[in-house]
Amino acid sequence: MTKAYAAQSENSKLAPHAIERRELRSDDVAIDITYCGVCHTDIHYAENDWGGTIYPVVPGHEIIGKVTAVGDNVKGFSVGDTVGVGCMVDSCRECSSCEKGLEQYCLNGMVPTYNGEDLHDKSITYGGYSEKIVVSDRFVVRVSDKLDPAKAAPLLCAGITTYSPLRHFGVKKGHKVGVIGMGGLGHMGVKFAKAMGAEVTIFTRSEGKVSEAKKQGADHVVISTDEKQMEAVAETFDFLLDTVPVQHDLNPYINCLKVDGTHILVGLLEPVDPALQAGALVMKRRVLAGSLIGGLPETQEMLDFCAEHDIHCDVEMLDIQNINDAFVRMKKGDVKYRFVIDMDSLKQS
Repeated sequence: MTKAYAAQSENSKLAPHAIERRELRSDDVAIDITYCGVCHTDIHYAENDWGGTIYPVVPGHEIIGKVTAVGDNVKGFSVGDTVGVGCMVDSCRECSSCEKGLEQYCLNGMVPTYNGEDLHDKSITYGGYSEKIVVSDRFVVRVSDKLDPAKAAPLLCAGITTYSPLRHFGVKKGHKVGVIGMGGLGHMGVKFAKAMGAEVTIFTRSEGKVSEAKKQGADHVVISTDEKQMEAVAETFDFLLDTVPVQHDLNPYINCLKVDGTHILVGLLEPVDPALQAGALVMKRRVLAGSLIGGLPETQEMLDFCAEHDIHCDVEMLDIQNINDAFVRMKKGDVKYRFVIDMDSLKQS
């Protein structure tokens, strides 16, 4: 049995809970979890905001740890390696998406790190708010010694969520990129776009975030509620990376794109409201796109990119006993920019 923290219902708080991890299969890697990032998705599942939560639920999909054992057929990992596990732990591995290393778009549905169903034994998957995890080697990534493991944990979700679309759409030197939102995703988007050579502008509703945006590396800051500032940047951007997770008016931002510009949604999963003025797309051949995390090859590429360019997530460390308070603070936006649980707090409890 393994120590963990779980929610037992949508109205309960996270509390200590014992779970059972499976015996190693031939392709499995056993991992002793040292750090786990805290994502807004964890709150949504714990509180059943999206429906479909299977209780008890053990959240956590930004996992860093040490390999403690490997299956007989595992060749890429050894005991003692520092490794990571992100938002998924399996897929069909046979469809056209999986064959391209795009497991997040598996045509038969990827298996999420928690609240999913194991494809072999049909057990429910439990996440990283726990001492240990066992994962197929295909869904484990290597973590460079150049990276601070605590600050690397959120890269497995917040990092890959922002890296993947910038990489896919070809952001490079000379491009102008706008990042909408200045939270856990937004600050990572700024770091990646800058490292790729782009000129980066942060769009924020808050005057108070101007200095922080500049500190994160933004070249410019636009207050999105200021009509004059928005008019001044009309038709100037090649890409907009939209990290806002709640409904917001896309129309003012779409008008900031050049001809052939692309607005990429990575935070919003709800219907677009207010309605999008399609003419703004049609008349300038603009694109409204979306992107979901990244496949395993790209996730490894992202971690290596971070090691090369000294990129990490800004984090606040947390003992797991304070996870419920952290959820409250996250709802208020009171964290810069990602909580990370030190799992020693669980193991010593």
